[in-house]
Amino acid sequence: MNKKCSVCGTAISCGAVQEGESCWCVGFPAIMPAEYDQDCRCKTCLSKAIADKIALAIQTNTPEQMLELASQYDNKNGLIEYIDYTLEYGEFVYSQWYHLKRGTCCGNGCRYCPY
Repeated sequence: MNKKCSVCGTAISCGAVQEGESCWCVGFPAIMPAEYDQDCRCKTCLSKAIADKIALAIQTNTPEQMLELASQYDNKNGLIEYIDYTLEYGEFVYSQWYHLKRGTCCGNGCRYCPY
């Protein structure tokens, strides 16, 4: 099904058009509840909105609560730009969410290390 992103207007294709199929968005962390007037978003807009919700959750929850939430997700299914990392000058900068999902400090002095 072809749609437009409800934020930026970019054309998007929803994979959930036939019974039993699911859209690409089901691979994103299910931590952003849909709002009443919300429609589909493109990958970039959805990623940024989820990243904002994660940042708010990090500010309002204890580290233990965030570790528990993050443990439900892992980094084995691929990383999502803006949620797990951003690109700066062609280099990956991993987010606090990525590190929380990782579960431990890697010892590399990462900018957003929560440990």
